Amino acid sequence: MVPHLITALTGPINELEQRILDSTPAIERWFRLEWMEHTPPFYCSVDVRNAGFKLAPVDTNLFPDGWNNLTPEMLPLAVQAAMAAIEKICPEARNLLVVPENHTPNDPTGSFYLANVLQLKRIFHQAGLNVKFGSLDAAIKTPTTLKLPTGETITLEPLNRTDRRLVLKDFDPCTILLNNDLAAGIPGMLEDVNEQYLLPPLHASGSVRSKATHFKNYEEVAKRFGKLIGVDSWLINPMFTHCGPVNVATSEGIDSLSTQVDALLTKIKRKYKEYGIHEKPFVLVKSNRGSGEGAGGMGIMTVRDVKDLDAWAAKNKSRNGPLANAVMDIIIQEGIQTNERVNAAVAEPVVYMMDRYVVGGFYRIHADRGIDENLNAPGASYVPLAFADSGRLPQPGEIPGASSPNRFYMYGVIARLAMLAASYELEATDPNAEVYD
Repeated sequence: MVPHLITALTGPINELEQRILDSTPAIERWFRLEWMEHTPPFYCSVDVRNAGFKLAPVDTNLFPDGWNNLTPEMLPLAVQAAMAAIEKICPEARNLLVVPENHTPNDPTGSFYLANVLQLKRIFHQAGLNVKFGSLDAAIKTPTTLKLPTGETITLEPLNRTDRRLVLKDFDPCTILLNNDLAAGIPGMLEDVNEQYLLPPLHASGSVRSKATHFKNYEEVAKRFGKLIGVDSWLINPMFTHCGPVNVATSEGIDSLSTQVDALLTKIKRKYKEYGIHEKPFVLVKSNRGSGEGAGGMGIMTVRDVKDLDAWAAKNKSRNGPLANAVMDIIIQEGIQTNERVNAAVAEPVVYMMDRYVVGGFYRIHADRGIDENLNAPGASYVPLAFADSGRLPQPGEIPGASSPNRFYMYGVIARLAMLAASYELEATDPNAEVYD
């Protein structure tokens, strides 16, 4: 089902949906040519926001968890995509080592996270690989079996490092898959692994990656795509500004932040006026590094007026610990409200991809959050996207907004644009890339 869009301003999105359906042959050829020149991230998930008048990605996660939220009907697609990805990278691969985050079933989110990596094991097992889990947790000194509330078990083993390889006892993998974004920094154990494939690469990690770099690449992709199908790229692109360093403790950089927030709000107002949108624009102030509610140790602030920044600064200044003295690298992003609902709670689609393929997704819903707030926060729950119908191709001729295959195809196109931007981003930031004069 397609959630009810409560806004009356559904015209532009329905028009975009129709334009995408009409342009499908050109779109698929365009992607095909792009993937001949660029390598997609091994896997990723993209948070998409549908405001009714605008549809755009707001976050691209290159270390996606939440695979356990995919339904059994989606798994064959994921297995086929995994086969294609492994065949390109290491056709003779036999063993896959997954490096997860440090979680136990007793953590508030631990059982959910561990169910996620078990789902990854199922996918890659069906793709023809032996899968084991190597933990970076110093507390894991011997193979440790954990029991989940579902009755399932997972065994974590301590990682061992030889001169050039990562191994477990009696398990030597060809490929290492990180399901840990290493936001706190890259452990020395993972550096200079030269004889194995490390996916995603270390320069994709949360401690290195920049949202500003990603969205700059997305902006270029959106412009080219908009030209391809004949639409204003703003309809699929969240405007942003990289503010740079702000020190909450000393207020250094706050004036610059206020000026840039005001400038971006003004640009959004102009676009709203152009399209006759009678909504109050807002921006999100957040860390340029990491992802989620606590990225960089700070919250995500919704700002409708520069006066709101005083409350944001006071909130972060009052925090205990090192943050109060930290200089935070800030990005200001155009806010995109979500006008989708599941069971009366606000919802946003999250699309999952492996290699260059859309394999499934779900709605992230949050009963305690508003249409202009971050939903990727404690208290969120998940409802699968209706990819149970995934055997049905998009249905040309159906009324825009009335067909779930059509709407989900559109979500998948937007998510693949974000994935392509991530591909550009990783190429541009690769420390080992050859540079030609």
